[in-house]
Amino acid sequence: MKSGSNLEKVLEGGYFAVTAEVGPPKGALSTVIKRKGELLKFHCDAMNVTDNQTAIVRMSSWSGCILLKEMGIDPVMQMVVRDRNRIAIQSDILGAVALGIRNILCLSGDHQKFGNHPTAKGVYDIDSIQLIQTLKTMRDDRKFMCGEDLSGELPIYIGAVENPFADPFEYRVHRLAKKVKAGADFIQTQAVFDVKKFSKWMDMVRDHGLDKQVHILAGIIPIKSVGMARYMRDNVSGISVPDEIVIRMEEAKDAKEEGVKIAIEIIEQLKEIEGIHGIHIMAVAWEDIVPLIVERAGLLPRPIL
Repeated sequence: MKSGSNLEKVLEGGYFAVTAEVGPPKGALSTVIKRKGELLKFHCDAMNVTDNQTAIVRMSSWSGCILLKEMGIDPVMQMVVRDRNRIAIQSDILGAVALGIRNILCLSGDHQKFGNHPTAKGVYDIDSIQLIQTLKTMRDDRKFMCGEDLSGELPIYIGAVENPFADPFEYRVHRLAKKVKAGADFIQTQAVFDVKKFSKWMDMVRDHGLDKQVHILAGIIPIKSVGMARYMRDNVSGISVPDEIVIRMEEAKDAKEEGVKIAIEIIEQLKEIEGIHGIHIMAVAWEDIVPLIVERAGLLPRPIL
């Protein structure tokens, strides 16, 4: 065991993992995190706390993780390279581990021009692949990025993200391979709506033997409305939403119920794809629907390890 986290135990134990996303508040109310934690704690194996998602200022990921940890929940701390240099990143990792956080997800972060401080200076001292490598070196070699020794152990489970749908499509598997080589233990993907295209990506993943080297969790975003479906199809780069899904939402008598049906159908298809080791549910401002989706997808009870 690299970290002893619940997520690691589930994945390394061969179970089909379920993780969910917890969005921190644009304020200091701990009750927001605690409410979401109580809602989801029996329906997933670990919970991601986002790190100033979409470059909008929110409660920090590490503080949200601590609140979840105090509730007996296994948190996944997100760390973006947009806001910190290598000194701050390594320092924050040490502090997080000291406080009991074991899962770290490495990301570039949405560019600041899309957030509520568009003139903020981006740091990007290292990229997300270098961040993965840095964490692996800290954990396995007990050395900082500069080469100096790190005192004591650093039990962490290293995660990364991947988008199977971004262009050029053929390059995506090579980018995944770089992250695996750098030291990623698990991968959470962009939301899957186009299962056919995702399946082609997984064919390439298996051809390169990557499914044997890293645990892949496919992303799920429940669609709440017709407007949301259209917006993601037309305006969100890197997400592939087939027209047939938009049409289903347009023709549905109950859009939310149809969105849940679509999510469950996608999960059922993903379960059949060799090399998929779980799902990551990103219910944007709709965390309340996660328990229903997990239950109706036949993913309960979660393993107690």
